[in-house]
Amino acid sequence: MDIQIRKTFLPGCLLIRLPAVNDKRGTFVKIFHAEAFKRKKLETYFPEEYYSFSYKRVIRGLHFQVPPYEHTKLVCCINGIIFDAIVDLRKGSPTFNQYMTFILKGDDPNLLFIPPGLAHGFLVQSEYAIMLYKVSSQYSPMHDRGILWNSVRIPWPVTSPIVSERDQSFPELMNFKTPFVFKQEKTTTT
Repeated sequence: MDIQIRKTFLPGCLLIRLPAVNDKRGTFVKIFHAEAFKRKKLETYFPEEYYSFSYKRVIRGLHFQVPPYEHTKLVCCINGIIFDAIVDLRKGSPTFNQYMTFILKGDDPNLLFIPPGLAHGFLVQSEYAIMLYKVSSQYSPMHDRGILWNSVRIPWPVTSPIVSERDQSFPELMNFKTPFVFKQEKTTTT
């Protein structure tokens, strides 16, 4: 498996182009291959995997887990179109408290590699979307956190979003006391 990696503005956050086979039947995409990730010095241990089905105008996020259950996330859209947002919560990072956005589409095989210390959220732009997540630690309700989706100045392209009560209850970014500390990047793009 040959994956193409593009570094992003946020240190350690990568956009990975996945190999796809297209023919008259449609498309076949390999989302993960441990050896290919290992060759690129990327995380290869993902003990939990999830998917979410969400309707248009739904915002999920901005989510993360705090130490000692922080995790690397791999996320991709397998159906629909989403506006994805990532926020750097790592003290000492050159992009601390800054964000980056992406458009992920089910028919465009891209994967986001999100290291620990970054919050993740997304908005569904199509009628519905299915997102797939792989995480490097198990879910821990006591360590599951978030920051308020509209406290980061992310230009969400929506009016009247649908947001859960839980996500509405998260603290604003300016009131969040981060436990995350920036560590120099260990990933490569070679």
